[in-house]
Amino acid sequence: MGWWLAEARGGQAAGTVSRFDPVYWTVNFPRPMMASVVTTAPDALRVDAVFYRQDDLAGLIWEAEDRHDHALLRYETRRDFRGCRLRFRWRSAGVVALDAVNGPVLTIEGRDAGGVARSWYVRLWNYALGSPEDALVAIDFAALDAGYLLPGEADPVFAGDVDRMFVSLVPEGYTGADAALAAPVEGWAEMSGIVCEGPGAVLSIGDVVVPEHGLRIASGYDDSYNLTPARLLRNLLQLGYRGDILHYVGMSHYFRLEAHSGGYYVGLAGGALNVACAAWHRDFAARAKALGLGVIWSLSYELFDAHCWGDWKQRAADGSPALTGWSPPSTLLSPAQGGAMAYLRAVAAAFVGIAVDAGLAVRFQIGEPWWWVMADGRLCIHDAAARVALGDSAEQNLRGVVETGVLDAAGALLAASTLALRDAVRGVAPGAEVLLLAYLPTVLDRAMPEARRANLPLGWARPAFDVLQLEDYDWAAAGDAAATARGIAAVEARLGYPAGAQHYLAGFVLRLEDRGQWRAIAGAAEAARRRGVAQTYVWALPQVLRDGFVHFDQEEDGMVAFDEVRFPIALGREAEVSTEVSTAIVTSAGGHEARNAEWAEARTRYDVGPGVRSEADIAALIAFFRARIGPARGFRLRDPFDWQGVDEVLGTGDGATSGFALVRQYGDSVRRITRPVVGSVQITVGGVATSGFTVGPGGMVTLDVPPAAGAVVTATFDFDMPVRFAEDRLDVSRATFLAGMAASVPLVEIRE
Repeated sequence: MGWWLAEARGGQAAGTVSRFDPVYWTVNFPRPMMASVVTTAPDALRVDAVFYRQDDLAGLIWEAEDRHDHALLRYETRRDFRGCRLRFRWRSAGVVALDAVNGPVLTIEGRDAGGVARSWYVRLWNYALGSPEDALVAIDFAALDAGYLLPGEADPVFAGDVDRMFVSLVPEGYTGADAALAAPVEGWAEMSGIVCEGPGAVLSIGDVVVPEHGLRIASGYDDSYNLTPARLLRNLLQLGYRGDILHYVGMSHYFRLEAHSGGYYVGLAGGALNVACAAWHRDFAARAKALGLGVIWSLSYELFDAHCWGDWKQRAADGSPALTGWSPPSTLLSPAQGGAMAYLRAVAAAFVGIAVDAGLAVRFQIGEPWWWVMADGRLCIHDAAARVALGDSAEQNLRGVVETGVLDAAGALLAASTLALRDAVRGVAPGAEVLLLAYLPTVLDRAMPEARRANLPLGWARPAFDVLQLEDYDWAAAGDAAATARGIAAVEARLGYPAGAQHYLAGFVLRLEDRGQWRAIAGAAEAARRRGVAQTYVWALPQVLRDGFVHFDQEEDGMVAFDEVRFPIALGREAEVSTEVSTAIVTSAGGHEARNAEWAEARTRYDVGPGVRSEADIAALIAFFRARIGPARGFRLRDPFDWQGVDEVLGTGDGATSGFALVRQYGDSVRRITRPVVGSVQITVGGVATSGFTVGPGGMVTLDVPPAAGAVVTATFDFDMPVRFAEDRLDVSRATFLAGMAASVPLVEIRE
């Protein structure tokens, strides 16, 4: 498999899109309100919202710069809107009408003609014909005035340097005060017949289509609630993903809320899902069905802490609630709490109902159900309901001595809750496929060897679920293949799901600055496919779009892209070795230079023609060229000037990581060594030689025991260069050879 982190289009396919195309609008809003936007026709969109506070305000946003699509699929940035005339039909209900104070305003954010940042507030009613809740709106950005009353309060808009613009939506009953509405207000607004005309009406947009490949994609509503489903699906389809989308419904945007004691808490009055979430997912499901995609609906025991009832939360023995590291935090629902579990079953039924209505085959995942473990090892099994169910057990610290009977009982309680959720799904959709997701680095933490009793219970053993999904992104992102292998073996032994009944989730990269982790993640995904799992998912689409990750399969019909063979003819001393870099140099009028290294590493080229010294060599060369299908397949080459690493520092131990990549260092520049010579690798840990390691694909060294914190890991090894023929044609002549002239046989290094 191949992969690439794209930062911008560089000659790839492009098309055009109309400015203000409904697909590319977004929404934003403050908590606790919720809103979503969907497309209802090629020229129409609809916003659904639920408001709880008198100062709640939703924005329907158009941005001059596309910050949401993949780098290869974004529309161009153009901040000048003066060549645009926009018109549309506006309809609404439940929100303050066009003619009222606080009615819909188009806020334009940018800079004036002098470059000073400012905003303009354009009252849509001033440009509308019709009724306050059903009107035609026409805006010419070249002749546009802000202000409430026109012409008396006219404030001319300079639309030549705009960052974004948004239409504000507030509920009936809006006062701007920090106070609750008398009751939640559900509202909607529609823009239809959207037309943009003028010389600035059309934008260039990336239109790359990556060939369909073998990986599938995961996504999540909490990271995508602000986008239209049509936009999300366009990205994943054109990036080559097919089959089932693993869709996490999230923990912070799907619920309905009810006011209580000065706060807002999840509830089922009026249904399990708020109107914005329901509208978004109905559209998502219908579009997925129309595109031939499936959906695995994923629901976890995690819930936004601020809206979770106190007695639903898992708690430590001192009463501290289970809180994740997110900001603001989420909490974990107690498997022992009847109300919490009934709530989850109702939420599951609501999403399954959407799938059924869309005609989708029902596939449902129970995502990472577990008892939370505090950072110091304390198990959160002491909420009131769990105390009753577990006989008010003593505190269990998984990093110390534990009572295995208590942990087994907690595991049985967790398993029973997941099986009840499974049965609730099948009660709505008989025959539904139900999957369970386990996160291995936590449930199989070596520092907490008994954790699996509580968080990988035997009640999950096959055939409790149709598919077991496994995730290990702490290990995968670090390239710790040994930990992954140990974890999978342990799970298979404990629960009995063979590879063919497993899915693997590869990912994820939490922060943009860590995007280099995609190399290890891509490797973990490929390893899972080789292992024979039923499906391999990339977790997750928001990070794929943010980082520009592109996957493509390089193998067709069993053709191997690299052959583990060495070039058969010894390089002579007269062989040419050229090291190249790519540097962009801009010279100013005064002669000063600005230089930018476009490659992270140098690349080597070779001409091995001088090594051809006999007619037998010519015959061997031609046969080797044919076997590689010219440049199609790579192979090994011994570089006569750079073929050995001595005491190269691979990394420093942290007590947990056991996987280290072989590298060759050239000052501050570091090169990955992916083709070490078998049997040549020698490893030292903390200055002491060890034989307790294996060398895997890609030059990944896996130590049997993770090095202690601070222990320096070094390696000495021989290596070959991965290369390919540089040209589709090989020219050799017997007459030229007999005349003493060397053939030219160019090779080029392969990036791995």
